[in-house]
Amino acid sequence: MFKKVRVFLEMIKIEHTLFALPFAFMGALLGAMVLDNRFPTLPEWGWILMAMVGARSAAMALNRLIDAAIDAKNPRTASRAIPAGLLKAGEVILFTAVSFGLLFWAAANLQPLSVYLLPIAVFMLVFYSFTKRFTWLCHVVLGLTIALAPLGGWVAVSNEINWTSIIFYLAVACWTTGFDIVYACQDYEFDKNEGLKSIPVRFGIAKSLWIARGFHIVTAIGFVLLLFLTQLSWWYIIGTIIASALLVYEHMLVKPNDLSKMNTAFFTMNGVLSIVVFCFTLIDLVVYQL
Repeated sequence: MFKKVRVFLEMIKIEHTLFALPFAFMGALLGAMVLDNRFPTLPEWGWILMAMVGARSAAMALNRLIDAAIDAKNPRTASRAIPAGLLKAGEVILFTAVSFGLLFWAAANLQPLSVYLLPIAVFMLVFYSFTKRFTWLCHVVLGLTIALAPLGGWVAVSNEINWTSIIFYLAVACWTTGFDIVYACQDYEFDKNEGLKSIPVRFGIAKSLWIARGFHIVTAIGFVLLLFLTQLSWWYIIGTIIASALLVYEHMLVKPNDLSKMNTAFFTMNGVLSIVVFCFTLIDLVVYQL
C-alpha cells in the first residue's frame, strides 16, 4: 500500500505544490488585509491548503491520464506511472474524483463565491491538458489556470474580486507562463515530430526564451503595482527585488544550446521565488499591524 501511495505522490509531483501554494496563501493574506484589515483565520488557512492540494492533485492526475499515450512515446516521460504500468487508468480516475471531492469540500467551507467559481476552475483544470494539441498558446492557458490559486485564496477570505486581485492573478499567470515556456524547450524535438503545439515549436528555442523573459518582466511589473494598490511597504519591496533577481538568475541558467540546468531553473528557483514573495509579504503586513 505504501508503495502505491508513493507512486501516486510521484505522479502528481506533490512537492511541486510549493510552486503555487505560497501565492494562494499570499492571495488570502492580501484579500483579508486589503478589504477587512485582518489576518486570515486558522480554519481559513486550513481550508485553503486543502483546496490547493485537491485542485493540484486532480489537475496533475488528469494531465497524466489525458497525456498517457503521448508520455509513452516521449523518452523523457515514458517512465511516468501510467505508461510504465505502475498505475491503471481506473485508479487514476478514482484518485482524480477524490481530489475534486476534496476541492469541493474545502470550497464549501469558505466564502460562497468560492463555490460559485468552482465550475470555472474545474473547466480550466480539465481544458489545459488538451490545449497543446491545437494551440501554441497552451502555456498561457496553464498560466491562467495555475494563477487561480492566488485568486482563489483572495476570494476564499474576501468573497469578492477587485482590480488588485486581478493584477495579482495576471502577475502569477505570467510567471507560470514564462517558466512553462522554458520547461517546454526540452521537448522541442519530440513535440515538433509529434505535431504538438508549443511556443518553442512555433518560434524556436532561442526566441522562446526571450518570450519567456518578456512574460517574467510583466510579472515583476505586476508585483510592483501591488505595492501601490495595497498597504505593502519596505519588506515587500525587498522580497520583490529578491524575486526579480531569482528570475534573472533563472534565465541565466538556461541557454538555447544548453538546457542541462533545467531542473535548477524550473524547479528550484521557482519554488524558492514563491516562498520568498509570500514570506516578505507576511513580514511586511505583520510589521504594518504592529
